[in-house]
Amino acid sequence: MEAIPELYAMMASASSSDIGRCEISEVERFVNELEAHEHQEGMFLRRYKDLATKSDNPVIKVLLDMIVADEERHHVVTRAMAATIRGDINWTQPEEALRGIYDLSVDKERLVDLTEDFITIEKEGINEYRSLIKESSGYYRGLFVLLFRSMIRDSEKHVEILEFLRDRLKEA
Repeated sequence: MEAIPELYAMMASASSSDIGRCEISEVERFVNELEAHEHQEGMFLRRYKDLATKSDNPVIKVLLDMIVADEERHHVVTRAMAATIRGDINWTQPEEALRGIYDLSVDKERLVDLTEDFITIEKEGINEYRSLIKESSGYYRGLFVLLFRSMIRDSEKHVEILEFLRDRLKEA
């Protein structure tokens, strides 16, 4: 099992007097909050999907489908985060747990180069979307502007993820 130093440090910080009590640790409380959030997102996801399938309006359908895709991803990520911590607490290896953050040295140089390329491409895409916002500002009551701004936020998120990955690869 991959060791997660941050988690073990948090678990070790609980004093021995806490062990005999019924209170849960900070880590267990956090994973419970993640699981509760995942459950709540699942309920919202079902409602979004229901509304999207019932709508006959193509604009409403596209916009709700965008939200559904994001919510599905959030649901999967939250579940994986909870499974990772829950697995470490219980000394198990859940299938959906996030593993490998401490073992990124395989193909390190090639991945760093690719990551740098992707960061550049995403940043260029952001600039293109900004130009398209200006060009489409009067179209369809701002719908295209909304969609381009959404794509910019996605691309900014991609840059943040890629920069995180690049930095972890350089540390490996």
